[in-house]
Amino acid sequence: VQLQASGGGLVQAGGSLRLSCAVSGSFHSISSVAWYRQPPGKQRELVARITTLGDETYAASVKDRFTITRDSDKNTVGLHMNSIRPEDTAVYYCNLVGFLHGKGRSAGRNFNSWGQGTQVTVSS
Repeated sequence: VQLQASGGGLVQAGGSLRLSCAVSGSFHSISSVAWYRQPPGKQRELVARITTLGDETYAASVKDRFTITRDSDKNTVGLHMNSIRPEDTAVYYCNLVGFLHGKGRSAGRNFNSWGQGTQVTVSS
């Protein structure tokens, strides 16, 4: 399973940006899709996650500003970023957790795939 993130760039504080993650490859099912970010000199942190049951989780710092979306038909995951702040500057990674194909129609082993990251830089 491969993930390709895109949409990053330079944006002014207060602006908006939309990140996209294209998913390719074959798999049985998905447990969750998520976006993480790694600010300069800091550890990677969860930004937003959505499960197949529709449960959404957001970091407190982005709640009510960012929205995670999933388009199953197009196999893409999006992150809509509004009211962007300088502290949102980071490399953003998409993440997919699920199950590969098993025997017949059953699920096989689980997988945890990451995209290559896309840089978001916010100017004040």
